[in-house]
Amino acid sequence: MKLQRNIWLVTLVLITLTNGQLARAQEAPISGFDDYVNRTLRDWKVPGLAIAIIKGDQIELAKGYGVRKLGDPTPVNERTLFAIGSTSKAFPAALIAMLVDEGKLKWDDPATRYLPGFEMYDPYVTRELTVRDLLSHRSGQEGGDFLWYGTEYDRDEVLRRARHLKPTRSLRSRFGYQNVMYLAAGQIIAKVSGKSWDEFIRQRIFAPLDMTASNTSIRDLTKSDNVASPHAEIDDQVKVVPWRSLDNIAPAGSINSNVVDVAQWVRLQLGQGTYQNRRLISPGAIKEMQTSQTVMRAESPFSLWYPEIHFVNYGLGWFLSDYRGRKVVEHVGAIDGMRAQVALIPEEKLGLVILANRGGSTLPAALTYKIFDAYLGAPPRDWSAEMLKTEKSLVEQNEAAEKKLEAERVKNTKPTHTLEKYAGTYQNDLYGEVKVTHENGKLNLRFGSAFTGELEHWHYNTFRALFSPNAFDANAYATFSLNPQGRMENVTLNLMPGYPFKRVPEPAAAGVGSLSEEELWNH
Repeated sequence: MKLQRNIWLVTLVLITLTNGQLARAQEAPISGFDDYVNRTLRDWKVPGLAIAIIKGDQIELAKGYGVRKLGDPTPVNERTLFAIGSTSKAFPAALIAMLVDEGKLKWDDPATRYLPGFEMYDPYVTRELTVRDLLSHRSGQEGGDFLWYGTEYDRDEVLRRARHLKPTRSLRSRFGYQNVMYLAAGQIIAKVSGKSWDEFIRQRIFAPLDMTASNTSIRDLTKSDNVASPHAEIDDQVKVVPWRSLDNIAPAGSINSNVVDVAQWVRLQLGQGTYQNRRLISPGAIKEMQTSQTVMRAESPFSLWYPEIHFVNYGLGWFLSDYRGRKVVEHVGAIDGMRAQVALIPEEKLGLVILANRGGSTLPAALTYKIFDAYLGAPPRDWSAEMLKTEKSLVEQNEAAEKKLEAERVKNTKPTHTLEKYAGTYQNDLYGEVKVTHENGKLNLRFGSAFTGELEHWHYNTFRALFSPNAFDANAYATFSLNPQGRMENVTLNLMPGYPFKRVPEPAAAGVGSLSEEELWNH
């Protein structure tokens, strides 16, 4: 812990020294704002972030705070690249809008008109699902993120496997966040345009908006020498974590950018589809994207941040809510070690972009409300302190849940079989393969490229997965079940409930002939 405190002390000194040495020094338009941001970086243990504020058609602030990488003095500036995560979702919605404007598709066209091989679990939903449904989180499915997160499946394979994702509710009945549906929207864009999602967004959005530094893959980050490193809190310490490739789910969240580039995107939104006197999207299409499509319940996370909220809905690529009597159009983004927020108050011609290089932190939301208050003339309010208190309360709840889980653990039990009997390949139609190996007297589990670790016995036939430290923060457990003959049949991961992995029979060993599976087991 002493080493950790020293690292943070050095970092805070570097923040103080380097903020006055930015290539493009700018005074914040809000009195005391720089000091406030630097204090929140310390309080939230965020190494660095960048902010852009847009008022009317002018960028009033584009500035970096803190450092790109913990322990490195290089400062964040307005050109530092970050992952913008799910704030990317408004981009495929805008590209669809352009195609709608051109008469090449309609919002309520069936998705299968453009993706004939795309199937949902329920044939009725396959038939009825529209382009609008893909963009408004009302497909009836939720989750399934381990289908793409850290796997080696390409975009087509992710969509093919989505037919095995069971519905959690009926079509259009409730909000259910769904990244795979945004991938489907991106593949429709590719089908209709004849170009990949990546190429089409470069030509139709990045180029006309002069977003010259923006890209859609971490492979392109090597072209820049001004890139933030992702950070996450692991074992109570903030550490650098690897960049996460999102190529296989790209339209849902793969854009990397800086606040100057994203500010141009905000100018397009505030300009009702016009940028530098050039119309890219019709006013009607902008209105459609910023119109409520799916009602969200009051217990959404937004109510934790802003208890006075009256409504939260989802448009097409945007969350819609109210703040001090104004309509807010926004989206948050979160991926390994990064956090982003893009927010607009259209009637005030006000917008902002906040990109931070630490995951698991809602600091961008706190700074959003701080900026809104300043421009709306609201009484000063320490949003950072309030939201940090809420954040700590949530952490305490998680810790209490972990203690409860530990208390429910049945002590002094043993696995029903020797460890080598658990080894094997297990699979299901949705997620693919889980491999369990027995090496040096220990069991190890591997799923995709992101999850590899030792299986530590918990109780009975349940093991805790000790995945290599990374930005993914969740308790993982594997429970094995037996068939009536007492052999390993399935393994179920608590991270993927409802989708047991069935053990794949081992091929007949040389010289064994055609023994039955039971005979092979005992051979």
